[in-house]
Amino acid sequence: MTEHKELLTWVREVKEMCQPDKVVWIDGSDEQRRALLAEACKTGEFIELNREKLPGCYYHRSALNDVARTEGLTYVCTSSEEDAGPTNNWMAPEEARDKATAIFAGSMRGRTMYVIPFSMGPIGSPFSKIGVEVTDSIYVVINMLIMTRAGNAVLDQLGTDGKFTRCLHGKAELDLKKRLILHFPEDNTIWSVGSGYGGNALLGKKCLSLRIAGYLARQEGWMAEHMLILGIQHPDGQIDYIAGAFPSACGKTNLAMLVPPDALAKKGYKVWTIGDDIAWMRVGPDGRLWACNPETGFFGVVPGTGSKSNPNALKTLQRNSLYTNTAYCPDDQSVWWEGCDGPPPANLLDWRGEPWHPGMVDEHGKKLHGAHPNSRFTAPAAQCPSISPHWEDPQGVPISAIVFGARRERLAPLVYQCFNWQHAVYVAATMVSERTAAAEGKRGEIRHDPMAMLPFCGYNMADYFQHWLDMGKRITHRPKIFRVNWFRTDDDDNFLWPGFGENLRVLLWCLERCHGHAGAIKTPIGYIPTYDSMHWDGLDFSRDTFGDLHAMYIEDWLEEQALNRQFLAQFGSRLPHELWYEHAARDHRLRGED
Repeated sequence: MTEHKELLTWVREVKEMCQPDKVVWIDGSDEQRRALLAEACKTGEFIELNREKLPGCYYHRSALNDVARTEGLTYVCTSSEEDAGPTNNWMAPEEARDKATAIFAGSMRGRTMYVIPFSMGPIGSPFSKIGVEVTDSIYVVINMLIMTRAGNAVLDQLGTDGKFTRCLHGKAELDLKKRLILHFPEDNTIWSVGSGYGGNALLGKKCLSLRIAGYLARQEGWMAEHMLILGIQHPDGQIDYIAGAFPSACGKTNLAMLVPPDALAKKGYKVWTIGDDIAWMRVGPDGRLWACNPETGFFGVVPGTGSKSNPNALKTLQRNSLYTNTAYCPDDQSVWWEGCDGPPPANLLDWRGEPWHPGMVDEHGKKLHGAHPNSRFTAPAAQCPSISPHWEDPQGVPISAIVFGARRERLAPLVYQCFNWQHAVYVAATMVSERTAAAEGKRGEIRHDPMAMLPFCGYNMADYFQHWLDMGKRITHRPKIFRVNWFRTDDDDNFLWPGFGENLRVLLWCLERCHGHAGAIKTPIGYIPTYDSMHWDGLDFSRDTFGDLHAMYIEDWLEEQALNRQFLAQFGSRLPHELWYEHAARDHRLRGED
């Protein structure tokens, strides 16, 4: 097992508080994993799916009140409220521990407590961090075995005195009134109780890899970002790597696994997947920014995933995967979701386990979905057809460009390049997106989501902006930074851009800008592409529609500026003055004063 005294003491303390019937250490072996899956099927928590159609796959339903990240009950527990900042929920550490302890106490009676040693990032990599999650959920264990490097090899790396993040999770009663997701960055600790949903319960994911890691990254001089990483191989064999930040359910996974359009594929372009959700980035000895995906799996949104939108994801999740809250067909032990290939089978059960067929509505006339809009798949990254040969490189990959994207139907153009790093920090800090099903709240309403990190920044966001500015000064060969929006619509609410694989054309323009080749037009918000600077091989796309995609309506942008001013003002004197400078500069440009 381990001779790490601090770890053993902590596990003993948790056991005394939660009082499980037994304790099982996760060793990472296939034998133990198979035994856990069999146990979960025996209790009904999992259903094994069709061994011929979906070999090694299982189905799980969560509690009806536990289907998304619970941002309102997610807290950053720092000694000073100001250190958490105005965009985080704050609770004093002592109060948080007292409240959670009252829920945890005795909550594992009659249950097994699992101890999961895990590494985010390749074991032993300079990028990597070790955590230990204690949980009473088999669902969490199986997910963590897919999403992280877990087991005895991690304990070996930890040794007898290595540092680790304490990650305590318990389902308790799955009661919304007794649910807390608590982060103690000053103590390198996470407590989560009352939820079994992935984003609240897989503590290596958003909790450690973004909130806690972001706090550590600022102290240690690196970056922990809510970003995909992909590589684009050119016809001459050169590969450029791009990191991209998008709010949850805004197409990160689709972009990370992009399949080039036939015409570009025939010319020799290829896309390689490094990661679809999180990027840890460090300045390399060569002065470039190098990035690593700390995860080993994909925890992706299922609805909308099909052979058109994401054929690589579809192939990835057809074996050794876990499905959560999709529809289920008991006739042939298969799953179905909106947007998958083919019509729903007969005798389908929805994500709640109730009989379902298309067209069903609730008592208020609202459409009922077969799969929950935030239903998920968990699949091993190594199975992805486009996975890069370098995805586990302990040194990471060098980043040429960073793209920030969000869902905007009217305002943001298809793509524009930021003028410089400081301007890019302002653009990303004031990014606005329409809310999706991945977080609680009304879908479609807009909110500021800086760097797509609003729910995931584990300290004062003003300090986070300053960290971005500071990192820009440390990177001698800085990536170029771009803002993209695949979701602009016309007056009839039709998407102007075809999206999916065609997004490669936008990324190629970005990379050519990095290498000083592609043409652009300077506008008040940044550099936009000329029509002729894009790769149009195999796509009939008119100049007029391209113009509509980049049309700027000054009054709308000035209204956006007013919202940005209000958003930035909440940070008070802690906000870097450079952002106010960039805000004023954009104002002047929009008003034709510059």
